[in-house]
Amino acid sequence: MPQNTVRKQIHLAAHFPGVNNTTVWADPESKSQIDFESFLHLARTAERGLFDFFFLAEGLRLREHRGRIHDLDVVGRPDTLTVLEALAGATTHLGLAGTINTTFNEPYELAKQFATLDHLSDGRAAWNLVTSSDAFTGENFRRGGYLDHSQRYVRAHEIVDVTRRLWDGWRPGAPVVDRENGIFAADSDIAPFDIHTTQFDISGRFEVPRSPQGHPVLLQAGDSDEGREFGAAKADAIFTGHGTLEEGHAFYADVKGRLAKYGRSHADLKILPAATFVLGDSAEDAAERARHIRLQQVSPQTAIAFLEQVWGRDLSGYDPEGPLPDVEPEDNLNITRGRVRHAKDPRAVALAWREKAEAEKLSIRELIIEVTARQQFVGTPDHVAAEIDRYVQTDASDGFILVPHLTPGGLDEFVDKVVPLLQERGSFRTEYEGATLRSHLNLRHPHEIDEGVQAS
Repeated sequence: MPQNTVRKQIHLAAHFPGVNNTTVWADPESKSQIDFESFLHLARTAERGLFDFFFLAEGLRLREHRGRIHDLDVVGRPDTLTVLEALAGATTHLGLAGTINTTFNEPYELAKQFATLDHLSDGRAAWNLVTSSDAFTGENFRRGGYLDHSQRYVRAHEIVDVTRRLWDGWRPGAPVVDRENGIFAADSDIAPFDIHTTQFDISGRFEVPRSPQGHPVLLQAGDSDEGREFGAAKADAIFTGHGTLEEGHAFYADVKGRLAKYGRSHADLKILPAATFVLGDSAEDAAERARHIRLQQVSPQTAIAFLEQVWGRDLSGYDPEGPLPDVEPEDNLNITRGRVRHAKDPRAVALAWREKAEAEKLSIRELIIEVTARQQFVGTPDHVAAEIDRYVQTDASDGFILVPHLTPGGLDEFVDKVVPLLQERGSFRTEYEGATLRSHLNLRHPHEIDEGVQAS
């Protein structure tokens, strides 16, 4: 490959496996999901691989399926911000991203928490914004935490606007300490706020000075039309589940095409799908390893439980190695609580799955393995590096958030074998060039954006 070819740079992030359907927590190589050493191992591996950021999800309530705790929740879920704050002192360049819900939390507290993380990490904090209209989870919060589905993005838009205003409360470049006059900051340096929206009524002065990157980076997860529009308007990066090259191209073009009306350029928003990977010495070896992992991820019990989420009824009497149920789905929305149901139109999904299972002669378990697969890069390190590069160079994504199946060592092999090949292609950094997460992601500083808006 010619060395003078200018190539689009790949952005990579590491998702701590935690509680999700990628995790193989029963594997002998899987370690604790709550010991700090597990978080530290993955974070340091990601930093050794020059990744942009470490990504941690959020758990607000133990999920239930047919009244029983969902199997993956038995591993536990520590507080997101506490873990990231601890990692801030154990890493030097790696970004630290946490998923915190906009529906159940308040803007002043969130603004303070993420501004604090941004300071503790010298400008490496990121907030992954998610919404929820789940009353079951909301029972743990004041007001029941419940918000009608139609209002969840109203609140999300407002919470971002309010937190940004709070972060901007300290004048850029203002001295924090005036030793000569013996004051913490001049009165004019901290603007008062008096904010009244449909969701919030707050007033005062914000407590935390501006951080090195101005604002924490904002990530967004959500694929509805509302979610795409929200991401185009507010987010710095979008965490998506679109897997195939064709789906990636379509999503990328759609969301990037929405940016101009908000005065934003393509470079102002990164598209980062979730992806898994399986490496092998040959294509056949990798394929066999991938099949073994999928069988671990989708046990017979898991296959039936997943099917029940769509069918809305007890299917425990069906053989997971047999055909799909011959009964129709029911509208039982409470069979699974504390997580998103997999089907808004269960009958349409059931019909499509029956057609797929019949055409490909798939059992229940085999079908669930097929329909629940994330974007997977399977093959030799050379093949995986080439495929990741192809997605990015052809604008199917700007990079990937990698979700290894093992905690905490699942990323080690990728960093050792695939990252050097991406560097040889000229598509991935060989050293960190900046200190903040915004610099890693090639995002403008908020001051530059504000100045551009004023100039226009």
